[in-house]
Amino acid sequence: MEVDVAVIGCGPAGIQAAMHASRKKTSVVVMGRIQSSAIHGCRLDNYLGTGKTEGSAILEEGRAQAESTGARFLGQNVIAAAGTGNGFDLTVEDGTEYHAKAVVLATGISRKKLGIPGEKELFGKGVSYCAVCDCNFYKGRKAVIVGNDSEAATSAEMMTSYASETSWVTWETVADRSLVAKAEKAGVRIYGSKPESITGTDRVEALVLEDGTSIPTDGVFIELGAKSSADLAMDLGAMPEIDDTLKVGRDMSTGVPGLFACGDITGRPWQVAKAVGEGCVAGTSAADFAKGAK
Repeated sequence: MEVDVAVIGCGPAGIQAAMHASRKKTSVVVMGRIQSSAIHGCRLDNYLGTGKTEGSAILEEGRAQAESTGARFLGQNVIAAAGTGNGFDLTVEDGTEYHAKAVVLATGISRKKLGIPGEKELFGKGVSYCAVCDCNFYKGRKAVIVGNDSEAATSAEMMTSYASETSWVTWETVADRSLVAKAEKAGVRIYGSKPESITGTDRVEALVLEDGTSIPTDGVFIELGAKSSADLAMDLGAMPEIDDTLKVGRDMSTGVPGLFACGDITGRPWQVAKAVGEGCVAGTSAADFAKGAK
């Protein structure tokens, strides 16, 4: 499906970018889930004109504004992305493929953590937050993917091509059913209880679940959300800084023609005010680029 601008991310930066891009009479799709935004479920007290306001309310109102100008929200995460030389190819959870003339990255930067015993202590010793990055180290070994979203499902399926045994721990699955089916068909063992701890001395030895199950494993891959900003940036041709942020110009351009970024992904301060301002610039710039693209 052809679109002018694809916005990846449903936080304040992404929604503002979508609003401004669509107001310039370009076709705009927004990929991601509002519930994944860092301000969803939080109270804000330092954003101009709002007082103490629920972040969720700001996001929903922003979505309505963007939709009123023509932006379309898919409610699905990106599972594959690539630059093509004349735009960008993006695939979402249900398998629909989009070709966009311009892309705005507004994904944030943090990798979500489980916060369980052993996670911090064994990081780099079998605990990883990127299955795609580290899968080669687990050829012929046991691996466990942890997470409920699309990235966990696709990572679990992918890992079966490397690991001797792949398990997937998912307790509140929100991944598209088709992705779950692919993982099952690939031979992934699925567990439905929440992780309680990661055990091991010098290396990961097992993942223990709240129901008492202990899964022997060489690696635990924690995938608690969509593709990270760093993953997507590299897929689309941009190289993140060591802290996963992207350098941008005043027009929010990344150096890759047609690829723009805004919000937390561009660095501190991690505030709604900054995200909204950058979203305005990024959306406008992306629309202008798309209009000039051949």
